[in-house]
Amino acid sequence: MTTSCLEKRQAGVLLHLTSLPGPFKHGVLGQEALQFIDRIVEGGYRIWQFLPLGPTHSHGSPYESLSSSAGNPDLIDLRIAEQKGWLTVKDIQRIIQGGLCLATARAKAALHFWKDVEEDEVLQEEIKLFRQENKAWLEDYALFASLKIVHENMPWWHWPKALRDRQPEALKEASHTLLAHIHQIIFEQFIFAKQWQTIKLHAESRGVQLFGDLPIYVAHDSSDVWANREFFTVNEDGMCEEVAGVPPDYFSETGQRWGNPLYLWDKIHDSGFSWWIERVRVQIKRMHMLRIDHFRGLESYWAIPGHREDGIEGVWRKAPGDELLQTLQGAFGQLPLIAEDLGMITEEVHVLRKKFKLPGMKILQFAFGGGADNPYLPHQHSYDMVAYTGTHDNNTTMGWWQAASDNERQHLQAYFGITDEGMPWPMIRAALASPAVLAIIPMQDLLELYTTARFNTPGTLDNNWCWRMQAIPEASDECWTHSKPLNELYGRI
Repeated sequence: MTTSCLEKRQAGVLLHLTSLPGPFKHGVLGQEALQFIDRIVEGGYRIWQFLPLGPTHSHGSPYESLSSSAGNPDLIDLRIAEQKGWLTVKDIQRIIQGGLCLATARAKAALHFWKDVEEDEVLQEEIKLFRQENKAWLEDYALFASLKIVHENMPWWHWPKALRDRQPEALKEASHTLLAHIHQIIFEQFIFAKQWQTIKLHAESRGVQLFGDLPIYVAHDSSDVWANREFFTVNEDGMCEEVAGVPPDYFSETGQRWGNPLYLWDKIHDSGFSWWIERVRVQIKRMHMLRIDHFRGLESYWAIPGHREDGIEGVWRKAPGDELLQTLQGAFGQLPLIAEDLGMITEEVHVLRKKFKLPGMKILQFAFGGGADNPYLPHQHSYDMVAYTGTHDNNTTMGWWQAASDNERQHLQAYFGITDEGMPWPMIRAALASPAVLAIIPMQDLLELYTTARFNTPGTLDNNWCWRMQAIPEASDECWTHSKPLNELYGRI
């Protein structure tokens, strides 16, 4: 891997896969994704950024996945199953109408798929190769997901002790008795990979790069932790002795307790960072570039006692980020990584980021209402950055502007030299004009949408991760016709 995120000025659009339009309850890896790639090209955009793609828990957050390597089976476009004869037209209609759940439909399709495999030697070889190429995570995840099904979605630390502790005989017996479930999971991951490859090839044919997201931590209830307990801060009962989060700051008086187990970095270091190498290998195969969420945790991290319900009590500990990134660079060449370096960032974090030539992030919604030294103001940006109007954790720019203080409004209008609002295009223009090598605009801002289109509100549980675009804008729509000359003007095409 030799791609550098710093090679040339480009612009992109942020839209998670689930927000694509279509007949199902959320977006899928189908024709709408291909059409979206075609449309962003019309606007002069050459990057499509989205959130993590792993299978989610019931709350739907892509940042807490059942596996950091598996694809979310809910993203599979089941229309292919009707084309292959694995599902009927009536099945697809029932899925669309809500009368047939996705998991049941996939189970039915899997049965027919495996019958096809028995009669098709080419397909047999494809499956064999897929399993070999993904053996570092696939078999563990397939068994983990199957055990979640039969244990009614209970977390793995509440399973019978022999399964919780991965005793060899228990795993062998489960692998035999749950073979039908395991086959379904492997079918899902195989189809996900095939559909993703179609999207990636189409993107490459249009000159578009796919920009993924790698959360620094993994979920406690995940195949990652269950299968690799020696690398995480979990005790013999599977409970977290220490968890991830951040201390109190100007965002929260009590800090934030995320609840993810922390890494036992000494043991990961002694393994040659093998688990991290394989984790990154999976994502780099899928993506052209990746954002590392909470990058500062690679330099030092806030360790919270497992029993605490907030982030007040904890201790900072050093992480071997330098050695990890050196190891990854040795495995993959120049790392196509962007560092999420928002919040209270120390000089040591800046030094680490710059040493490995990783762009940081600048959010324009954080820029106004203070002084000229605000690091988020466009004149403070530098080439090794990615400029955003906002991210998935922010309000839409129209929603932010509607709620902005008089001081923020006056500062913005004076800074851009505007007297009328015209939002959000002054902010979009500023991101595209920024010295930053990359500029990313959320789709909600291109559509000039208000707070009802917000994708996520950190610290809340309801009404997140569910916004959808009603239709993909036509090539003649303003979001593209207004964008393209700006991208040309500021050298991003």
